[in-house]
Amino acid sequence: MTTPLRRDARRSIEKITAVAVEMFAERGLDCPLGEIARRAGVSPGTIYHRFGGRAGLIEAVAPQVAAGKVAAVIDAAEGKTTAWERFAAYVEGLGALGGSDAVLRDALTARSELTPPLHEVCGQGLERGFVLMEKAHRDGTLRADFGPDDLHPLLLSVIGVAHAAPEARRRMVEFILDGLRAQHRRP
Repeated sequence: MTTPLRRDARRSIEKITAVAVEMFAERGLDCPLGEIARRAGVSPGTIYHRFGGRAGLIEAVAPQVAAGKVAAVIDAAEGKTTAWERFAAYVEGLGALGGSDAVLRDALTARSELTPPLHEVCGQGLERGFVLMEKAHRDGTLRADFGPDDLHPLLLSVIGVAHAAPEARRRMVEFILDGLRAQHRRP
């Protein structure tokens, strides 16, 4: 039987978690733990005691960081004017995000060893993409033969290009998206 945490220990964990989410989102997962501890008002030893170190802290907060970044990209895409622009911004944005951030790349590509919360981030991102895809189908701008089973492999491709050849990402995404437009229409 585990002993419930004291109120001050719970507050320390909450502070560390909140600061880690903020700093990992701003500066990446290699942000110094000492700086996280300082900003949270705790000793670095508290991070090791409560989370076991960097890996434990990342595991505790990565789903929140990933969900925030994925939601920001999708929200920006949903703010575009046309159904095609929304779908294209979704593909472009998640590709760029997955190409530049290892945790997000893992979440967006749904690697099997991910924790359930990271799988959920991926699933939610795909669900929102299915909605954008359906709207682009309805207005006739997305090829009719591009179906829900194609979206995840498309994102894997775009993320792979963005990771392997970041300088070529935009051009490759343009080629991919051009091939997905109904009747290959250009903007």
